[in-house]
Amino acid sequence: MANKTFRQRIESDLATLAERVDELVLLCEQLVQEKQSLQAEQSALQAERDELVQQNEQARARIEAMVARLKGLEKSL
Repeated sequence: MANKTFRQRIESDLATLAERVDELVLLCEQLVQEKQSLQAEQSALQAERDELVQQNEQARARIEAMVARLKGLEKSL
């Protein structure tokens, strides 16, 4: 009788352990998906940042050109 109770306890503990392992596997899968999503988002944000930096540089160059033209006009007056 004690042997049967011990066996039931072991089986119960194993079932609990199996459930926890399943939960951990699901959590790992979720974390992998979240990591991939974050990496894709980071890549998109980096591309957007690079584009904005390029636009900023172009705007700066246009402004510097305008300032140079204004200084040239000022000198000619």
